[in-house]
Amino acid sequence: MLQRLRTRKHFEHIALTPGAASALKSQPADLLVAPAADLFRQYWSKETIICIVGALGASTRLIAPFLTGKDLDPAVLVLDAKAKHVVPLIGGHASGGEALAFEIAADIGADPVITNDSNSQERLAIDSFGEAWGWRRGGKTIAWNKLMHLLSQGRQLDFEQHSGTTEWQLAKAASNGCFLSSRSSSSACDFYIGPFRGVECCWHPPNIWIGIGCERNTSLSIVKRALGISLDTVGIAIEAIAGLASVEIKADEACILSMAASLGCPIRLFTNQELSKVNVPNPSVQVANAIGISSVAESAALLAAGHLGKLLFEKRVFSAQDDEVGAVTIAIAESAEAFAPNRGELHLVGSGPGDLSFLTYDSRRALSRSVVWIGYGLYLDLLEPLRRPDQVRIESQITQERDRCIYALKLARQGIRVALISSGDSGIYGMAGLALELWLEQKVSQRPVFQVHPGISALQLAAARVGAPLMHDFCTVSLSDRLTPWEKIEARVRSAAEGDFVIAIYNPRSKDRLWQLNRVFDLLLEFRSPNTPALLARNLGREGEKVHLYTLDSLPVEEVDMLSLVIIGNSESRQENGQMITPRGYK
Repeated sequence: MLQRLRTRKHFEHIALTPGAASALKSQPADLLVAPAADLFRQYWSKETIICIVGALGASTRLIAPFLTGKDLDPAVLVLDAKAKHVVPLIGGHASGGEALAFEIAADIGADPVITNDSNSQERLAIDSFGEAWGWRRGGKTIAWNKLMHLLSQGRQLDFEQHSGTTEWQLAKAASNGCFLSSRSSSSACDFYIGPFRGVECCWHPPNIWIGIGCERNTSLSIVKRALGISLDTVGIAIEAIAGLASVEIKADEACILSMAASLGCPIRLFTNQELSKVNVPNPSVQVANAIGISSVAESAALLAAGHLGKLLFEKRVFSAQDDEVGAVTIAIAESAEAFAPNRGELHLVGSGPGDLSFLTYDSRRALSRSVVWIGYGLYLDLLEPLRRPDQVRIESQITQERDRCIYALKLARQGIRVALISSGDSGIYGMAGLALELWLEQKVSQRPVFQVHPGISALQLAAARVGAPLMHDFCTVSLSDRLTPWEKIEARVRSAAEGDFVIAIYNPRSKDRLWQLNRVFDLLLEFRSPNTPALLARNLGREGEKVHLYTLDSLPVEEVDMLSLVIIGNSESRQENGQMITPRGYK
């Protein structure tokens, strides 16, 4: 679809169905051609994204009759005919148009044209930033507009945060115009982050679990009324609900399924054995006689809330009224951690060798979409020119791969869009494999979106620098024995040598591994000529890049380190005119 946007020469109207924006390239929407008024009349709603290819002036006049208000209008984006610029015309904050403009621009190599005050002043867009963190906004649009007006006048804002991750406070944009203080009373702050109502401007992380038990075939109206009364009693916003929780025998209960569907939240079901182990304040003999355990609502809510969860609303039974049937019991628990994997995304980004010119558009789009970037400090440094002030950088040491993956997955399960970054290609000695293993260990209902974005690997760039050494069969071998026993590494090298593969050697030599590369060369010399071409590349795609061609017996091992890559040719590889080639056999 985006390629069509790039090459379209005449004026078209493109309406994207809800949800299509998150997968513009992989799952393109249909291109709809019709009179503008008919299209806008059909698709004009907050849930729709409208892209117009044409002039800003003409676009403004076309949409003018349909404008209703910030809280009702869709995101409307305008692209020029050559797709060089992307302009969020309306719906930049409330409907996500600005974020989408950055994403589309990154994906097609265009420039986003953003004119709002928050972006130009590198301030956090307080009225929209929480969406990327998996939160839901509460309060009226008029109150948010007033708050944004105060911010544009240079007013520093006080806030209170009761729940949700605090990582957003690390963003540069969060300190430009926001006074980061924790208030003892939410009523004294300008905006509030947490499950409770009371402040006009609120963001609600999803950390509230509704424990629910009911008689068979209970009316849905009872459940809706009971939930509303229970939330009002505690002062909790419906936007803060993470999910419903109950006993396994209620897996097919119509009223619970319907309630979860209307809320757009998951249901966690627990066995009798699991529920019976939870200490609750109000055990019931009647419930025990009926299903064999003394509590459903309270114990299920607490189990769903997990470690450090606490009960905010003890169970209350609501009976049928008028023509209703059945009864429902409600309890409410608060989790220490938000839970919204259906909103979260984990992007495995291959950043390429280093220079931004080698970063693919697909990876750029993923980086633009993600509000949190996690990776080894050196790799994050190379990408720093692309990071916006609203995006948070979280770095770790090079030996902390598992902890890095666990934390990235933890954030994504909270509903946050996260980029987990590797150099080169994420699936080649990168983080994709470990992250996928951890993702697969999660229950299906607890998995965020998982997507791997390919990058240019070091061996590809190294090969390109010296010609075509990888034109025939080749393999890669890492000499790091931190995760693989040396005996197995040596066996793989021997097999590759016997099979006459071109061999790319990753992690060839470190301060603690000084002899392994010499051993590899000794093995190769058993099968190959000393004159076999050998490439030594260091700092590929980065400042200080060095690429030299040697032979197998002349490559200076003492100059090799962990920033180096070594490629050894096969029996037919040769050097000529400063180039290295492995013939494919076409001649």
